[in-house]
Amino acid sequence: MSLPEHLRAVITGGASGLGRALAVEVAARGGRVLVADLDEAGSEETLRLVREAGAHGSFTRCDVRDPQQVASLLDAADERMGGVDLIANNAGVAVSGKVGEIGLDDWRWIVDINQWGVIYGCHTFVPRFVAQGRGYVLNVASAAGLLSAPQMAPYNVTKAAVVALSETLHAELAGTGVKVSVLCPTFFKTNIMNAARGPAEHGGLANKLMERSRVQAPDVAREALDAVGAGRLYVVPMTDGRMMWRVKRALPEAYVRLVAWADKRRPVTGA
Repeated sequence: MSLPEHLRAVITGGASGLGRALAVEVAARGGRVLVADLDEAGSEETLRLVREAGAHGSFTRCDVRDPQQVASLLDAADERMGGVDLIANNAGVAVSGKVGEIGLDDWRWIVDINQWGVIYGCHTFVPRFVAQGRGYVLNVASAAGLLSAPQMAPYNVTKAAVVALSETLHAELAGTGVKVSVLCPTFFKTNIMNAARGPAEHGGLANKLMERSRVQAPDVAREALDAVGAGRLYVVPMTDGRMMWRVKRALPEAYVRLVAWADKRRPVTGA
């Protein structure tokens, strides 16, 4: 099962980063895009790039923490694109720090966006896809959801939940014509750290790793859409992520000891 030639895609968090790259890639493949985000200016830039690729795009303001706003995306897709073929649950934020030191408000913030936002998206779009006998769900998680690095508990927990939800849906929807993929990249350049909550040095390190990555958002978007079209559940586009995931699956306790050892030797910079 390959992607339709004129794919109609709804992309949350489409104003920048991976969401923008997904929108542009859909456009390059002859599809249409509904960009959902709170950042209207960023979304307009995404739509400019979509139009440059010769495709149709539109914007709707959406806070994925609100199930009614997510549900309204389905109506918007029907009105502006005549339906929908793919939902990319991409909106996400980051929180870092140690368990017990991270504030509960920060936990609630990230769970509401990274976890509930994806749940609302699946809850809204999956029944439509089942009814029409075809559709694609792309849930954007992270290698963090597979690897559980220290000092990233809120991010790890929400992304692991997205992986679990995707695995469950993949099994539940077998034979329905609906395909589910979960995207688990490591580092590439996005704006996620601009609004991240946590120690300043964590953001600095993350930004350095993003800059150094040889695989960037357009590459991730291409692989993600190829995987969705092929019906692949797990999409782990970076070599480092695939290698660490293999080690963890083969030697789980040894892997946890290794990351604990590495965390104790992490240089402390900044304040």
